[in-house]
Amino acid sequence: MNRWRTLLIGATPIIACAGALVAQAAPKGATKAQGAQGPKFEVDMLWPKPMANRWILGSVTGLAIDANDHIFVLNIPDYFTARTEIGSSTTPPTGECCSAAPAVLEYDAGGTVVGHWGGAATGEWPTTANGIAIDPHGDIWIGGAGGNDTRIFKFSRDGKLLATIGKAAAATVASAGSPSAPDTAYAGVSRGAANAGRAGARGAGRGRGRGGPPPLPANNASMDSFGGATRISFDAASNQAFIADGSRNHRVAVVDIATGNIKSVFGAYGNKPEDATQPAYAPGGQASQQFGAVACAQVSKDGFVYVCDRTNDRIQVFKTNGTFVKEKIIAPETRGGGSVWDVAFSRDPQQKYLYVADGMNQKIWVLDRTSLEPVASFGDGGRQPGEFYAPHSLAVDSKGNLYTGETFEGKRVQKFNYKGIGAVKMNEGVLWPRAAAAGAKR
Repeated sequence: MNRWRTLLIGATPIIACAGALVAQAAPKGATKAQGAQGPKFEVDMLWPKPMANRWILGSVTGLAIDANDHIFVLNIPDYFTARTEIGSSTTPPTGECCSAAPAVLEYDAGGTVVGHWGGAATGEWPTTANGIAIDPHGDIWIGGAGGNDTRIFKFSRDGKLLATIGKAAAATVASAGSPSAPDTAYAGVSRGAANAGRAGARGAGRGRGRGGPPPLPANNASMDSFGGATRISFDAASNQAFIADGSRNHRVAVVDIATGNIKSVFGAYGNKPEDATQPAYAPGGQASQQFGAVACAQVSKDGFVYVCDRTNDRIQVFKTNGTFVKEKIIAPETRGGGSVWDVAFSRDPQQKYLYVADGMNQKIWVLDRTSLEPVASFGDGGRQPGEFYAPHSLAVDSKGNLYTGETFEGKRVQKFNYKGIGAVKMNEGVLWPRAAAAGAKR
């Protein structure tokens, strides 16, 4: 299709007109956004506080913040290597530490755990929980991105199951060699098929799948079930939920909050979503007319839906009725897991800025939301405060502070304190507090 597209390589703009790309590389180190104004952050090196019970986080697959600035963290508590990570949970225990934290942790603004619940042992639960969101009534929705997950689960804030949304998959016969869920909720980005099995806290550990039923195929035409829901957001004005139904499917599903019924679906560019496996992304190739892995569908205050097409390195913007508006390609040379894993809005009334988690390049992008032009980026790969290993989830509190959750082996949450609007730049690196950064240079 002939469409105008603005693409981004780092900070280098590329314009695509009538299907042809015209690109001119910027000098190394040059950035269009130098001297730009934007939100400034510093990593909070003492957040969160240590947890009791020698708990450790699993791979983080969701963040949500309530009206009291309590942070709800969804993690996968059974992707651990028993030999090296959870010695106190083995039978018999091999050491004093550590034990997997519960699947949902509630932190207060200061970083103390004040609530916890969830997980397969507590009752009905997704095979691979992915995405947590708080609806306009204060109830908590959790998606499921596993190979057999077809439902969304709704809970009270203290973990009581209120409803399931979507039809359960029919029972299938287990296959010893078939994984039951993609690794840390990423179909097609697994570190190997063996990693896909769910390893119990007292079992063999991550990377030694116990086997399970074969994954279900995509079913984008279904109006009563999901094909691996990865994120959820809400539009209170229309009483609708927008579901990123994209672990196996390639679509956004629009759901009535009150009834849980799927009202409509749409694919890339507003096209009818298709079941066919999508070809691998090729930098500089023809833009796919279907979504790849749909990793988010976030609704802005002014009624636009921002969809993360993770494996195609792009954000597509729609009206709430599914009408395509525009798109932006982020770091188009990115292969593998892709560059667009989640988005969140700044907390000013206009939601001027859009934050983008780039789990493959280990950074956070800051875009001007109106133009989708880059303003800044920060972060780097690593395990120190302010560095990232697979940033998967984003959330912003009422003060504008930004929270990140890391999946795969990252297994942590970080807080970045909002420091107001000021001069920002691309590739700012690790955002340590000034005093700590000065001390590190001595």
